[in-house]
Amino acid sequence: MRGSCLSGTFAAIVLLTVPAALHAAPSRTVSFRADDGIAVAATWYEATRRPAPAVILLHMLSRSRDDWRAVADRLSDAGLHALAIDFRGHGDSGSSQLTDAGQLSRFVLDVRAARAFLLSLEGLVDTSAIGVAGASVGANVGLLEAADDGTVRSLVLLSPSLDYQSLRSEAAMRQYAGRPALLVAGADDPYALRSMKALAAVGDGIREMLTVEEGGHGTIMLVRQPDLARAVVDWFLRTLL
Repeated sequence: MRGSCLSGTFAAIVLLTVPAALHAAPSRTVSFRADDGIAVAATWYEATRRPAPAVILLHMLSRSRDDWRAVADRLSDAGLHALAIDFRGHGDSGSSQLTDAGQLSRFVLDVRAARAFLLSLEGLVDTSAIGVAGASVGANVGLLEAADDGTVRSLVLLSPSLDYQSLRSEAAMRQYAGRPALLVAGADDPYALRSMKALAAVGDGIREMLTVEEGGHGTIMLVRQPDLARAVVDWFLRTLL
């Protein structure tokens, strides 16, 4: 288990390993259905590598897949596919806006549908090398899905919570076991910071922590600290290729 702070030194290291995105990655809007019939909207960012690993990107509550655009562009430029989804009740996905906290667990069905979509692209996607990155509720949902899906080989969790409206993560991290996870929290986000440290101590796999100064919460950190996007891409290059 290792910890780092996103500083000038760390950013310089990242810059050496992941080139800056020079242009927007080729992308298109796609849609697929969850097991309960809800239509899930997503943006597919295609890399030139064939076949290539793919990363599923999960947004925060009341946000959309657009929050991950900078990361998705960089993943594609670096040779990894990316699939950014809108959770049900968000963005262009079906269902009404969710108000019952108990319904948030159904977000896992949206991630499973995204995983099934990637499986349908065998030959284009290396279906044995799938990553998931999630922010806030997306971090907890991504971890819950990965715990039940051994083909998810790597995680990035921005502002994870030990308990996000009954979406509990500690047992899921234990089940995720020996696979690698990068956990990120803002230094000014006390609960996420405590949760990050607790989750990093669970399991026997590679657990790396990154603390972002004045980062805020979830994908807000990507806006306040643009070098974080490069760190995320670097992580997936190291753990999926």
